[in-house]
Amino acid sequence: MQTITRQSWIGGPFNRWGLPVLWLVLVTGGAWAAGGGPGSAEAPFPPPLESYGDSHLTTVGAVLKHRVAKEPFNLVATLLFLGAVTHTFLTHKLRHLAHVIEDRHKTQHAGEAGTPPVSKTARLLHFLGEVEAVFGIWVIPLCLWMVFEKGAAATIGYLSYRVHYTEPIFVVVIMAISGTRPVLQLAEMLMQKVASLGKGRVVAWWFSILTLGPLLGSFITEPAAMTISASLLVRQFYRLKPPALLAYATLGLLFVNVSMGGTLTHFAAPPVLMVTGKWGWDTPFMMSHFGWITITGVVTCNILYFLVFRRHFAHLQGALDALGQAISHSAAPIPLWVTTGHLLFMVAAVMSAHYPVLLVGSLLFFLAFFEITQDYQGAFQLRSPILVGFFLAGLVIHGGLQQWWIGPVLGNLSEMPLRFGAIVLTAFNDNAAITYLASQVPDLSDTMKYAVVEGAVIGGGLTVIANAPNPAGQSILSKHFEDGISPLGLFLGALVPTVIFTVLFTLWG
Repeated sequence: MQTITRQSWIGGPFNRWGLPVLWLVLVTGGAWAAGGGPGSAEAPFPPPLESYGDSHLTTVGAVLKHRVAKEPFNLVATLLFLGAVTHTFLTHKLRHLAHVIEDRHKTQHAGEAGTPPVSKTARLLHFLGEVEAVFGIWVIPLCLWMVFEKGAAATIGYLSYRVHYTEPIFVVVIMAISGTRPVLQLAEMLMQKVASLGKGRVVAWWFSILTLGPLLGSFITEPAAMTISASLLVRQFYRLKPPALLAYATLGLLFVNVSMGGTLTHFAAPPVLMVTGKWGWDTPFMMSHFGWITITGVVTCNILYFLVFRRHFAHLQGALDALGQAISHSAAPIPLWVTTGHLLFMVAAVMSAHYPVLLVGSLLFFLAFFEITQDYQGAFQLRSPILVGFFLAGLVIHGGLQQWWIGPVLGNLSEMPLRFGAIVLTAFNDNAAITYLASQVPDLSDTMKYAVVEGAVIGGGLTVIANAPNPAGQSILSKHFEDGISPLGLFLGALVPTVIFTVLFTLWG
């Protein structure tokens, strides 16, 4: 993965991205000045759900048909969203095809003098195969169609004032801070204490990371837990080149455990944050209704996967023993005040998670702190946080136009179908959007509230778009999978723990 040092992170990326970003800012500002400011559109877009006037309709089909008839762009937005979702499942094949074409291109030009020309087709396919770029790509036809149908004012109004980018900004900031050497080294030291109970063997590290890492998400936020856990898995597990079956099983287990691990508190998981204020849930409530089941489920899933793959772990241990060296952090110790500073910046980011200006300010102050403590730092990883933020920004732009159908679907289900419906919907949309829309349904009973949140967090590991931290894990771990991570492989790896959590919450929730 490309790293960005203090000498190059400004100059290099700005030379590549600065002019396009500046152009976008100027065009957006010009459109706003020309009539795209708040309130300039004749009617709010997308229209509020209550404006459809369909409370008298009794079936979901009738409601959806009425809403499409009243606002035909609803159907267009959803078809484009489904196109983006389908694209995410094809990224693995697109990357593989890009590699095949590039290898063929190099072979054809092997005898030519000088540097072989780059295959433009391979580069295009590789770009289309980057999962972090998918929703951003599909935002382009969405916005063009929106401009054509609704006008520039409504389009700019939607992008600027109706879509909230707080979550993508928060994920960028928390990933940038939690991915630094002091934080990773502290997390590694804590997990090493547990791994030492198993004499530091590969399976002991694996079990420690997949248990403590996700559960820490309830205190340091899920994106930070995903970043730390995925980074440590690279160093302690994936570097040993596990077989594909175990690699995908571990990936799916990580994604499901992180999605569940944020439910011990009321402030760390995005799908929980969406409802706690309105429904009055606090940390004691989360621990008594979700937390103990989550801990039971995480340990159960990890033990089950260990029993299934114990022979593979024996082979990995043999590979490590053959190397004659432990895979651990060997750099010089970091002073306590530096690590404490990083932790305080993480706390500041969590406390300002709902205020983008404060979040950006926290990142700027952190960059200054990073600069003056450079002697104790590694390379600053900014590429992955930015790509993940881009992915989430595209997702929230599309997701804001799906309320017209998600709300009626959720509101017309009973408890058991609602839990399963939330799991399925989460696989195709961010789980925070599911719980947010559920919080807008009037007169939802307590059991229905539990069911929808349970379903949203249970299904958060099935796809890369199901939970906000998943793109971070995808970005960190994808290079350890041939041609990137296969969506089908991720789904199958996450399926068993998803079923286990479903059973546990059905019995005890």
